[in-house]
Amino acid sequence: MSETSETSETSETSETSETSEISEISEISETSGTPEVPAAVAGRAGTVPVVPEPADAGPDVPEPAAAEPVGARRPGRLVAVAGSVLLACAVLGGAGYTAVTVQDADRAPGRPTWKLPDTPAEGGPKAGAGAAPRGLSALMLPFGADGYQRGPDRAEFGSDAELSGAQATALRKEAVKDMPSASRRKLENLIDKERVKGMAMRSYTAVRPDEGESSRFVFDVTLSRLESRAAVRRSATSFNGFVAAMDVFRKGPKIEGHPDARCFLSPKGKKKHVAAALCTAAMGDVLVSVSAAAPDPIDGAFVAKFFAAQLDRIDDPGQAV
Repeated sequence: MSETSETSETSETSETSETSEISEISEISETSGTPEVPAAVAGRAGTVPVVPEPADAGPDVPEPAAAEPVGARRPGRLVAVAGSVLLACAVLGGAGYTAVTVQDADRAPGRPTWKLPDTPAEGGPKAGAGAAPRGLSALMLPFGADGYQRGPDRAEFGSDAELSGAQATALRKEAVKDMPSASRRKLENLIDKERVKGMAMRSYTAVRPDEGESSRFVFDVTLSRLESRAAVRRSATSFNGFVAAMDVFRKGPKIEGHPDARCFLSPKGKKKHVAAALCTAAMGDVLVSVSAAAPDPIDGAFVAKFFAAQLDRIDDPGQAV
């Protein structure tokens, strides 16, 4: 068989695989409907920590008796967005969703804490260790760069952790364990196909200089190293197709210097409600995902700036991908 023919067949196989995965996860979205938000994360906007509402500088003004309670405003929209973010991140990585769930479980006396398999991260320190950044962690934006400070803890993982492939796989499967059995099995099969070799997680917080605390953002970054570049491209393509198929998120901003990167924004809501953004990109054998939370209306340009900076960090000369 000629080299041209082999290349053509390889390309066709890859495209068929990507189309198949998109079809599978789109089917999961359709059959699952709006994902049920577990009690542990009810009221939270997806996988990212809730940003505290900015303090009102003016005096407290009693609302009219007929005013709609804050907790009751547009419940359908909030549940749909939160549930969709949970499902989307479970497909992509699930780390943020699981971290929030475990965090709340840890606060309940007498409830067991879910544990990761006790193995060290491949090519790096044990999760949560205070060693200098190595492996995937070295590809993360450093704390302090451009005003990006250390963010809130992601449960027992802290704000900066690196996991082995076995730990990452277990974490992702834990994230989907409460889904309907048919959907859960399909997602678990997709997770197994990706053969994750390692995962690094880090959270950041930042504010827009022109607005201060009223614009505080929280970013959760997950870098997943898969067995091949083709697997990373398939995962990124599948995730983007999945989010688009949910018909919940808006198309997000373009990422300067990275035409294949994609971002999605939650629907526009009322001012001070928590909004979310989901971004993903394939960088060699590393799948990059970022989830962000900020007061509505979320600043897509600020999200894009952070995401571009993270991708540039991975793409820097001397940073092996």
